[in-house]
Amino acid sequence: MSDRGSMLAQPLRMPPAGRIAAYTGLLLLGAVAGLAGALVQAGWFPGGLLLALVGAAGLFLGGARALGSRAGAVAPAVGWMLSVILCTAGRPEGDFLFGAGGGSYLFLLGGMALAVICATIGLGRQPVAGDVRLGK
Repeated sequence: MSDRGSMLAQPLRMPPAGRIAAYTGLLLLGAVAGLAGALVQAGWFPGGLLLALVGAAGLFLGGARALGSRAGAVAPAVGWMLSVILCTAGRPEGDFLFGAGGGSYLFLLGGMALAVICATIGLGRQPVAGDVRLGK
């Protein structure tokens, strides 16, 4: 058993600079994936929508596995959400990037659902101590 006590009792520390850079890179990569997905899903409707959602899910889950934390899935999800929300906003000329079809709504809602799913099943913190089973 660890002599440091529970993780909840430990003071908060800033993460290392490399981890902050990784989160920032994942945030930017999520924004690029959201923009690319917004363009692809409307271009090739059934296949493009599937490609955009699978790419987003791969990025979210890959970020969680690469960094070993749920925050690794949340960072690209935030970037994806910001870029998609900015793409849905209208311009002064009245142009929209998203059409009013069902595919764009499936992309928006499906991407949000995938972000929640990947952040939920992403790797959480695991105990660092050995097994605590009795009789070992």
